[in-house]
Amino acid sequence: MTTSILDHPLISQRYFFPRAERFDDPFWVEVGAVRLGCYFHRPHPGAKTIVHFHGNGEIVADYLGGFVAIVERLGYNCFLAEFRGYGMSSGTPALGRMLDDVAPLLRATGQPEQELVLFGRSVGSLFAIHAASLFPKVAGLILESAVADPLERLLLRVSPRELGVSPAALEAEVAARLDHRRKLEAYAGPTLVMHTRNDGLVDVSHGERLHRWAGGEKSLKIFPRGNHNDIMAVNAREYFALVQGFMHAL
Repeated sequence: MTTSILDHPLISQRYFFPRAERFDDPFWVEVGAVRLGCYFHRPHPGAKTIVHFHGNGEIVADYLGGFVAIVERLGYNCFLAEFRGYGMSSGTPALGRMLDDVAPLLRATGQPEQELVLFGRSVGSLFAIHAASLFPKVAGLILESAVADPLERLLLRVSPRELGVSPAALEAEVAARLDHRRKLEAYAGPTLVMHTRNDGLVDVSHGERLHRWAGGEKSLKIFPRGNHNDIMAVNAREYFALVQGFMHAL
């Protein structure tokens, strides 16, 4: 496991907003002493699996209803990845360690990487993009309300002085582990980016930058309606039509 500035308790306290909630039939992934309470829905043997990383104030249980059912109707399997300290998982959120959890999570699906499609929403995009850098043969990458510049987001909540490091040291650590431009330019698979024009938490420019950096075939949808937390609900029909079209083309 990697220890870094990114695991500083202040980042954990100010950047992550976990909550606990139990649900039936969790799919446990063991990472050292931590158990990650994920969910694996596999109604379609042989079909591709969407690996979903949720947003910051969300948990796996939030997606057990409509999202999983829609993915099933589209003809695919769904693996809902959980973060340490969230939902039914043990441990405490820590950004560096959460990045280290990504590889065990994907391996736990038991699927070849060519059969996986990564889906990162909001802060979950950090882990989906990291997964694409670790498993470059994944079939596709979907980014929704995603973050282009993690350093920008961190500096909204903590300062280098509070972390006991220089601005240059923090910038170097983020660049070493969370350089989204480098990771996306290196990923040759197809990428779908969805964002709303009215996102009040993660500005639409993040989605535009991510689309620009994507190294393979790519598409961008900027929805004129909805905000950061209701983009899927407000645009459900078109949102899932885009996902369906993207998956069908793989």
